[in-house]
Amino acid sequence: MVWVPLRTTRTDHLALLYTSKNSFTKMSLEWLIDWSWSLDGLRDFIATGIQSFRDCDTTALTAVACLLVLFVWYCYHVGREQPRTYVTVNSLMQSSDANGLQNGYAYCHSPECVRCTRNDGLNQKLYHNLQEYAKRYSWSGMGRIHKGIREQGRYLNSRPSIQKPEVFFLPDLPTMPYFSRDAQKHDVELLERNFQTILCEFETLYKAFSNCSLPQGWKMNSTPSGEWFTFYLVNQGTCVPKNCRKCPRTYRLLGSLRTCIGNNVFGNACISVLTPGTVIGEHYGPTNIRIRCHLGLKTPSNCELVVGGEPQCWAEGRCLLFDDSFLHTAFHEGPPEEGPRVIFMVDLWHPNVAAAERQALDFIFAPGR
Repeated sequence: MVWVPLRTTRTDHLALLYTSKNSFTKMSLEWLIDWSWSLDGLRDFIATGIQSFRDCDTTALTAVACLLVLFVWYCYHVGREQPRTYVTVNSLMQSSDANGLQNGYAYCHSPECVRCTRNDGLNQKLYHNLQEYAKRYSWSGMGRIHKGIREQGRYLNSRPSIQKPEVFFLPDLPTMPYFSRDAQKHDVELLERNFQTILCEFETLYKAFSNCSLPQGWKMNSTPSGEWFTFYLVNQGTCVPKNCRKCPRTYRLLGSLRTCIGNNVFGNACISVLTPGTVIGEHYGPTNIRIRCHLGLKTPSNCELVVGGEPQCWAEGRCLLFDDSFLHTAFHEGPPEEGPRVIFMVDLWHPNVAAAERQALDFIFAPGR
């Protein structure tokens, strides 16, 4: 062990030590000298600190004391907090309050519902379905879907609050609350040309409400106020035969649409009725791979759809296209004598989802898979 002198004031002492024949004695004495110097330095440092403390004015001392108290309070507060659990895709699908509502939207808790049932292995299941599809067909064109499934939890958790699809997010799709009619021009024009056909079949159906409160085939949805009824022809990719037989021309029309989602759980087609005074609570749709089309059948005054904070009004015989993965709500505040607001709703593919991706998503999200 060699001691290197740190101060020139000890040079004579170290020179004397190195002339000693006893190396142990030399090292011990040098260590004592260093220790003595360290104690002197520590004493000087403490004395300087005390003097500096005495020189401080009352304002500075008060500020330091306040900061110290705030720091101690912060440490105590953080220590008392319970650890937060990691938010998964399943919790987004399942989280609800004691009344079964999330953002004012009621979940049905049906075992067949892709939005409402607990599925602890959803991400693994989707990846398995993608691998099975790729083995049967090809990985070509699957890059975006593979990326979405691999990082689904991150995508869903990091989305801004204005757009939070609850089940599946496909990355790199253009996002906007509303779409122009040209986004799916063929299907929009076809629906509008058949406006009278759909309206006549609805009026026949609606006559049954005079005989009972909720006729067979209609579904009542939970709302903060008023009444919201739906009559499904296709519910989450599954045809409802009894309802389709009551609206045969409307059902045949669905087969003529080029971009209708009819083969996976994100596809729906129904008649939606809002009675006067009804408000649908704000909620998100399950995915961004679709755009929802509303064809106005009966549109009284003071009826609005609000998507991503932007309001729009329905018009009879006209289609309104929007992305329901954005936070949205609807309400009918018109007078009772004007009757219900009625639209025909059908889910169409997002125009930027490629044909190969549509085929793969139909396979991955096939009903019952």
